[in-house]
Amino acid sequence: MTRLNSLLAFRFVLLVLLQVLVMNNIHFLGYLNPNLYLLFVFLYPLKEKNTTFLWVCFLLGLSIDFFSNSGGINAAATVCIAYVRLKVLRVILNRKDLDLKLFQLRSESLMSILLFVGTLTFLHHFIVFSLEYYSWKNADTILHKTWTTSIFTLFLCVLSIYLFGKKKTFNF
Repeated sequence: MTRLNSLLAFRFVLLVLLQVLVMNNIHFLGYLNPNLYLLFVFLYPLKEKNTTFLWVCFLLGLSIDFFSNSGGINAAATVCIAYVRLKVLRVILNRKDLDLKLFQLRSESLMSILLFVGTLTFLHHFIVFSLEYYSWKNADTILHKTWTTSIFTLFLCVLSIYLFGKKKTFNF
């Protein structure tokens, strides 16, 4: 097992445990539940095979669903954002020829990180809450929960990227 695979396995287990044991028990304002496990999707190296990445993300979402008893909605949402991750990144960075081997999310500007993480977080939460409520009668609830939970998750994810990443100054 290479150093990268060991790091990814450790990050996978750590984020699943953190999500299940800590984050799922946080109910800020009664319903806000941050999904910090999405960091795995954001920080996964772009140079790795896409099919492997999609399978690992499926297992990540399925693990969260298993412990949260949520019936597969996190697996569906996680695979969806894993699938569109590279396309969203290319649009946000406005680069067609992104160097996949050298790319590090931590080295991008704060605004690029906020847009990238925010877009994927909003998409993830919209899918989760749409599948959870599964009715257009609850569209206002879906959008309200999506926005508020996405903002809370976005804050924690960007804070984690900067706190646990390589030392760097903020670039706007």
